[in-house]
Amino acid sequence: MKRIAVQLAEGFEEIEAVTIIDILRRAEIEVITISITGKLEITGSHKITIIADQLFEDTDYSAIDMIILPGGMPGAEHLNNHSGLKKQIIEFSKKGKQLGAICAAPLVFGELGLLKNMEATCYPGFENRLKGATTTGKNIEVSGSIITGKGAGVAIEFSLKIVKILSGEKFAGELAEKLMFLK
Repeated sequence: MKRIAVQLAEGFEEIEAVTIIDILRRAEIEVITISITGKLEITGSHKITIIADQLFEDTDYSAIDMIILPGGMPGAEHLNNHSGLKKQIIEFSKKGKQLGAICAAPLVFGELGLLKNMEATCYPGFENRLKGATTTGKNIEVSGSIITGKGAGVAIEFSLKIVKILSGEKFAGELAEKLMFLK
């Protein structure tokens, strides 16, 4: 079973984080929510507090298959300022492991130089932080082992794309149908 780490920071976008967690768990993918704050309780950008499964410092990233970064502000900036998380993201990139970010959070990959010569998308206004990327403005972009999404309004589509990548098109389509996500 694939293990996904959804990284949470103060000021995360609640719709993105909870949608990703929910849909991946419905797809029977193991999702671990990880707080980078040093405490399990984390408050999102719209004052909704959730409890993470574990702390960053207690996480064995060798047992993780994919790192996902929800956006939101100032959550995306907090993710970008966490040196330990950035080190893990670089290691994942070197190993060709899957990485995902939505909304403002692709800026973390951009600031690390991981999007050079790749297509990516993000929340409008953050394009300049995706250094070296061709920003398309599309809802979802998959380039190499990196998936990026535009924002909260595409959180279901973003999550289903991850399910498609990890579990196949047929399974993702069946899940989309159960969710009444008819495109």
